[in-house]
Amino acid sequence: MAAVEGGGVEEGVGESSSPPRDAAGPAAPTASGGSGGGAGGGQSICSQVFDRLLAEGNEEAAAPGFLSQLEHHFSRLPTSYQLDVNVDKAADVLVHQKVLAEAKDPERRPAFRVRFVKIDEADPTCDSDASEDGIDDGDDLSVRQDTPYTHIHEIVFSTVDKPKLLSQLSALLSDIGLNIREAHVFSTVDGYSLDVFVVDGWAIEDTDGLHKALEASILRNEGSWSGSSHSSAAERTLPFQVKGGEWEIDKRLLKMGEMIASGSCGDLFHGTYLGENVAVKVLRSEHLNKNIWNEFMQEVYILREVQHTNVVRFIGACTKPPQFFIITEYMSGGSLYDFVHKQHNVLELPTLLKFAVDVCRGMCYLHQRGIIHRDLKSANLLMDKDHVVKVADFGVARFQDQGGNMTAETGTYRWMAPEVINHQPYDNKADVFSFAIVLWELITSKIPYNTMTPLQAAVGVRQGLRPGLPENAHPKLLDLMQRCWETIPSNRPAFPDILSELEDLLAHVQGTSGEANQRQDDSGAKD
Repeated sequence: MAAVEGGGVEEGVGESSSPPRDAAGPAAPTASGGSGGGAGGGQSICSQVFDRLLAEGNEEAAAPGFLSQLEHHFSRLPTSYQLDVNVDKAADVLVHQKVLAEAKDPERRPAFRVRFVKIDEADPTCDSDASEDGIDDGDDLSVRQDTPYTHIHEIVFSTVDKPKLLSQLSALLSDIGLNIREAHVFSTVDGYSLDVFVVDGWAIEDTDGLHKALEASILRNEGSWSGSSHSSAAERTLPFQVKGGEWEIDKRLLKMGEMIASGSCGDLFHGTYLGENVAVKVLRSEHLNKNIWNEFMQEVYILREVQHTNVVRFIGACTKPPQFFIITEYMSGGSLYDFVHKQHNVLELPTLLKFAVDVCRGMCYLHQRGIIHRDLKSANLLMDKDHVVKVADFGVARFQDQGGNMTAETGTYRWMAPEVINHQPYDNKADVFSFAIVLWELITSKIPYNTMTPLQAAVGVRQGLRPGLPENAHPKLLDLMQRCWETIPSNRPAFPDILSELEDLLAHVQGTSGEANQRQDDSGAKD
């Protein structure tokens, strides 16, 4: 399976999602462990780049005011960008500047540049100097369509930054048959993205043809660059306009307590309603737009249709301005994510299996009712005071049988199925993949791909990456987990089959434990 290396677990922006850079050779920007940032001692990367451009006789660098422009460029981008710059390839920074400038024009988004980097294997007929220098003049490079060698190209994008942009760009590249080897993704302080991809799959060194193919792919998906998220026919036909009913609560009977958590579009509060402890999910009115409103109403629509021991119980909602909120039962045990990762609980096998069985029962129920969760992860699995685990957060859930195939990418990268990342049609087996990652979390008490950023993890999963198999885990549990994260969705088991296996294993483990305790009691009695 593919391996991707990087740093950082935080879900923030401005991270480099860079797998190992040796595939692209010296033409691609590299971290500053070698010729990148270390050459100048205490000198800043910006100054090193400026000096290198002057030494190379670059006319732009010699122009009045260029240094100020260069300093402004670096100030817009995170520190990780400076670490990624290769001073030996200082001209790359000029390309980044130009692409970012072009992205300010809405008619040119996404702005991009293409260049040939190298041929992956040493080709004796190839002009080695041209390959090593990364020259992108297609007319001067011989075309070898029939060689077995892999041609590597670099593509630099810039557009308005927005959620899930990596997946959208990945789908764009996949649309023309390109494979992502590396992705370096940065966000500017003023709301733009700078995304550097190293790819293979374009069989010749020609860059003009690749440029035209990218333009054609962008035109085919023109609507998705307008700022709204791409959605499939299955999602556009959902009944977002839900009329108020018996679930519309009287706000005067709700008492708000302390804030429990805060998200990008809303806040979660502890409260009481008719004497019952409740959780109140409040939508922030200043962030309200059509997409957020649709997700809010979709969650109301699904929650009012479900009732199961292992699904968070819906109490009511307020869908009338000026305040919008959803009320569910209060889960005092918190999330499995906090229980495992923040409270540092290491689960014994019986407890682990019990939690997994709870999740499976909830997911069996949802799938039987045609509901795909689409964001199954430990943070969306909540526990009550008795440690009963329940599936929660249906903001991106959908009914499967709505006509058409679901293709829109949604969820959280570390738990996301490859077909969802790739914008391929998917079904409820995407939830099974996510469950496998949750199972791995419970076994290891680790965050998935904890040495990578979320974007690095997404690129890795596209290439076949899975979390490392934990040592000393029950072999039946490992076998089940690996079947659940199979790349081909149809090869993954369904939740009823998963539940049956887990219940059998739990019964066996509890029986073995009971027999051991009985033997210990008998031994103590004899003493």
